[in-house]
Amino acid sequence: MRVSHAAVGLAVVLALAGCQRTSFGGFGSQDVPRSPAPLQAQPVPTVSAGQLPPPAGASQFPAPPTAGTGAPGAPAGTEVAAATNALDVTKESMVGNWRVSSAGSSCDMFLTLTNLGSGSRGGTRGCAGELTTMGSWEVAGKQVVLKDRSGNPIARLYKTADARFDGSTNGGQPVSLSR
Repeated sequence: MRVSHAAVGLAVVLALAGCQRTSFGGFGSQDVPRSPAPLQAQPVPTVSAGQLPPPAGASQFPAPPTAGTGAPGAPAGTEVAAATNALDVTKESMVGNWRVSSAGSSCDMFLTLTNLGSGSRGGTRGCAGELTTMGSWEVAGKQVVLKDRSGNPIARLYKTADARFDGSTNGGQPVSLSR
């Protein structure tokens, strides 16, 4: 009986030694820090504002847009005339369901405030032509720009009445939104 008590006692001591292996210098007893040292505060330089110089290799970039350029295919000056007569528009007033008339057909457009790239998420249902690729939109001044899923503009509209927007696609097709 004494031998069995001694064996049980020895097994308990060995089990406890296994739990305490770091204190006996056994397997895995490397000195590993418990947490990283805190970082020291660094001085922050001042921030300045100003116009950046043009890039060194400016010839590889396209020319910046000029004022008064309309959508391709639209008569010259049409966008400028629409912009001067357009009513003010806010992003919040655009949210919701719109009825779209374009190229003799009608469809639905849904606009949200959910961010998507540089604009907000939007989409169409039952549309034809360029409007089938619509994925986002944004308000730029008095202009509402509809964009494809890659972020490229596909149509520009201006507020012409309380619940109506008129404009054209990049292909020159007239587009109207109404509620």
